[in-house]
Amino acid sequence: MSGLVLDRLSVTLGRRPVLREVSLAVPAGTLLAVVGPNGAGKTSLLRAVAGLAPCTGTLSLGGDDVKGGPSGSRARRIAYLPQRSEFAWALGVRDAVMLGRLPHGDPFSGATAEDRRAVDAALDRLGLAGFAARPVTELSGGERARVMLARVLATEAQLLLADEPTAALDPAHQLAVLGLLRQVAAEGRVVVAVLHDLALAARFADQVAVLHEGRLTAIGPPDAALSDGVLGAVFGLAFAHATVDGRRVPIPLGPRR
Repeated sequence: MSGLVLDRLSVTLGRRPVLREVSLAVPAGTLLAVVGPNGAGKTSLLRAVAGLAPCTGTLSLGGDDVKGGPSGSRARRIAYLPQRSEFAWALGVRDAVMLGRLPHGDPFSGATAEDRRAVDAALDRLGLAGFAARPVTELSGGERARVMLARVLATEAQLLLADEPTAALDPAHQLAVLGLLRQVAAEGRVVVAVLHDLALAARFADQVAVLHEGRLTAIGPPDAALSDGVLGAVFGLAFAHATVDGRRVPIPLGPRR
């Protein structure tokens, strides 16, 4: 199935190259985890795909060139959850999630039945239906993070980009959110998630892309992309391994000797 294809995608900020000719293909129905050390270019990759950072190279989604297309069409097809985001006003949770429907209609018109259906589905999937009337400013950091993810899901975009979606969550909600993102991908969409937790990447991702110094060092199934050789070269750490649900999960031990 046709999904996301990047060909020699590069990003330069000022005069500093932060992403260097990244090429990859992610079929529809795939959850791709993007991992790498701080400064590897992970967030720049997501921002470039979302149209928020200038880039060179080509980018297609579902066989269509979205890099040069109209911004409205791109916003309907690509939903982006940034690493750190906050709500500036005391919106109710339902209203905050409804913002994800803006690319689909006139912002000055009322919500359609399709908008309401999409928002209800997103609230249910994140366990937020009981919070619908509460102001987002009264929620905990983890609850607000789930509201932000629900807003992205409500867009019902073909491609979902999530930058550290589990960062503010407790372990139970980390597992729930990664399980949900895998379900969303399995429905025929593409999900690209930046993760710092290699164990979560190994457990939940269909494919893992490893970035290092702006370059794509490895991509493939978790066992291959997170091999001892790749992990040692990129992170400079020694790893032990556990088996969880039949998957090989890396556990960092400390600096390599």
